[in-house]
Amino acid sequence: MTTSSNLIAADIEEYLQVHENKDMLRVLTCGSVDDGKSTLIGRLLFDSKMIFEDQMAAIVKDSKRFNTTDEPFDLALLVDGLQSEREQGITIDVAYRYFTTEQRKFIIADTPGHEQYTRNMATGASTCDLAIILIDARHGVQVQTKRHSFICSQLGIKHVIIAINKMDAVDYDQAIYQNIKKEYREFAQALSFSDIRFVPISALKGDNVVNESTNMTWYPGSTLLKLLNTVSVEQDKSESFRFQVQYVNRPNLDFRGFCGTIASGEIRVGDTVVALPSNKETRIKSIVTFDGDLEKASAGQAITLTLEDEIDVGRGDMLVRPHDKPHSLSNFEADVVWMTEEPLCVDREYAIKVGSKSVYGYADAINHKIDVNTLEKQKAQQLELNEIGNCHFAVTEPVQFDPYDVNRATGAFIIIDRLTNVTVGAGMIRNPLSSNSAAKSASNPSTKHSYSEFELEMNALVRKHFPHWGSKDISL
Repeated sequence: MTTSSNLIAADIEEYLQVHENKDMLRVLTCGSVDDGKSTLIGRLLFDSKMIFEDQMAAIVKDSKRFNTTDEPFDLALLVDGLQSEREQGITIDVAYRYFTTEQRKFIIADTPGHEQYTRNMATGASTCDLAIILIDARHGVQVQTKRHSFICSQLGIKHVIIAINKMDAVDYDQAIYQNIKKEYREFAQALSFSDIRFVPISALKGDNVVNESTNMTWYPGSTLLKLLNTVSVEQDKSESFRFQVQYVNRPNLDFRGFCGTIASGEIRVGDTVVALPSNKETRIKSIVTFDGDLEKASAGQAITLTLEDEIDVGRGDMLVRPHDKPHSLSNFEADVVWMTEEPLCVDREYAIKVGSKSVYGYADAINHKIDVNTLEKQKAQQLELNEIGNCHFAVTEPVQFDPYDVNRATGAFIIIDRLTNVTVGAGMIRNPLSSNSAAKSASNPSTKHSYSEFELEMNALVRKHFPHWGSKDISL
């Protein structure tokens, strides 16, 4: 019986307290098609005894119809829940699974490997602290392996575990493992990872996932689960206090609270804060939660703050410390992952959402796009589906942000099509730009035109029925 089981039997309240105080690690699995991502997550849960009996019974039953392996049951079915995923044996949407060990709690995201669903992979990666990048030992480093690695790097993930999977299919050959390890290291030199670990595994057979492999005694390192339990990511988090207001709670005349989740840092009752963009200074009167008032709150907690002074604070505003303010500008440089068939063009206006604040804006210049195979910068007039590029953006009013490398929570934004309300791109702010930086683009009338709703509808109809006219917008 484990320590947790003993503690549950002896004192359930103490067990819950211990469980609540464990740190949380958000993990991403990614890589090329059929590298074994879903099977790996299933193996992690199965070997660590985290699958309930009814779940196991359902997997065994479903394996009679959808089993893609020679095993009695297909562990990938635990996370591939969509009908089309089971029929094709692929992952389409992001699936999240939760499990815990004696050391910490985990949220693990299973993301698709197909290039068509790169947007889903980027969505899953945006909140993760660590990435497990799978490589099929039979095929080595693929184009999608490089694309996913580059996206992880751009999204600020510093810790990666390269799991070289399906070692059973190559007779556990050490030379193959070493060659893939060498090839990936050479590719990753240009990426911003600070911690890269390698582990040879077989998700299907269970080698080096939770239990050490007897087939790869030549591997001196830790199992995948041990690496997940011991990696430290605390040093990657910003200590600057950032609180983006999501909702103003005014239930009666005697209470006005500002609701949101602390993006980074911590706050105490009595601390002095500044509301941006108004720059009005006040102090924290109380920190309110569903379970009662707190004296202190930190990153990740959803809270309601009340202030000592009646100042104007609304949705999209940010509370920060007076001596540690973010940038508040209308122009910035950002890397963009483009996620839709219709390309990003410099003369199109979009809705830009930074945190809880929504503004209108456009890319006034595309500086370059990245070749994911060579990581070379190439000139570009627009960004196509799944392409990654660097752009200058201008928005209609100042937004509050930190560079993404400094604070992922306040340096990210999404790009939304104004007509369809579909998210078409994800951005990571790299540098602030002064208004003078946009002077060149401001001289071009097409890049500063703000379209009316009628013009937006007309442009959409023109692009739908007359695609041969190109993607150029018309203004009335």
